Amino acid sequence: MPRIRLVPHGAARPHRHTRIVIVAAAHSITYFQAIVIGLIQGITELFPISSLGHAVILPKLFGWDLNQKEPYFLAFLVATHLATALVLLIFFIREWVRIIKGLGRSLRDRQIGAAHPDARLAWLLLVGTIPAGLLGLLFEHPLRKLFANPSAAAVFLIVNGLILFGAEWLRRRAPGAEERADELERRPEEETDEDAEKRLATLGWKEAVGVGAAQAAALFPGISRSGVTMGGSLFVGLTHEDAARYAFLLATPIIGAAALLKLPDLFGSTGNGVRGPALAGALCAGVAAWFSVRFLMRYFETNRLTPFAVYCVIAGLVSLIIFAV
Repeated sequence: MPRIRLVPHGAARPHRHTRIVIVAAAHSITYFQAIVIGLIQGITELFPISSLGHAVILPKLFGWDLNQKEPYFLAFLVATHLATALVLLIFFIREWVRIIKGLGRSLRDRQIGAAHPDARLAWLLLVGTIPAGLLGLLFEHPLRKLFANPSAAAVFLIVNGLILFGAEWLRRRAPGAEERADELERRPEEETDEDAEKRLATLGWKEAVGVGAAQAAALFPGISRSGVTMGGSLFVGLTHEDAARYAFLLATPIIGAAALLKLPDLFGSTGNGVRGPALAGALCAGVAAWFSVRFLMRYFETNRLTPFAVYCVIAGLVSLIIFAV
């Protein structure tokens, strides 16, 4: 919305008429910027390299006059987050159908039977969602207001890389690491989604709470939600493929609920001037997210977090050097 300022006409002659000067709002986002940020958002939301960190750092590197702390920019990001959540829901729709049916069956029978892994997985996801949701409601606004600047995001991006390195290091030295590697080699080449869900359902309740709470670290720009979730999942004994699946399943309700909670901002006065670019950005984010999740689920069948850790550390250091010049 434009700002209206009253300016005296002729300061030396106080009885002159007052004229109205309309000062255009400095905040806006072009369609080109929206498309670029949308594509980046769709990739970095799922890759363990922090979408918020890139949304803060890259506009600064590109020389774009965007204020990441302003409500209009956050309203724009709501649209891209919602698109990402919808893509995750569609990609894992068969899993979600089984999970929701399992939850309904569990509520009807008032038990979580070992013979029904879908029901147990549903409750594990619910237990993991609660701490992340509560911490997000309490601390998201103050943390983003405090740290949503390029230099802080670059520092946290380096921290994110160190977290990924640490997760891989701890996984290799965790009790039972060799046994899990042998079990992975003995798995059949053709596995079903139900097989993966059965393994996820073996997580303990404490592990589910811990992994869920770790998502709150993503409130710091530069810390990746999928990265800390995968890191925590690896630490409690999951394989990379199962950790990625669990991270994406756990992220779907968190990202979706947060976007829906803030959606009124996009359609209120805050969203004036950004709704068109937000739609373009959301479409690009959705397309990028679809290809990203397909790639990552195949990538983590045989690969690790290490390349993403290297990228985060280098990108963070290079960004800090550029900002300091």
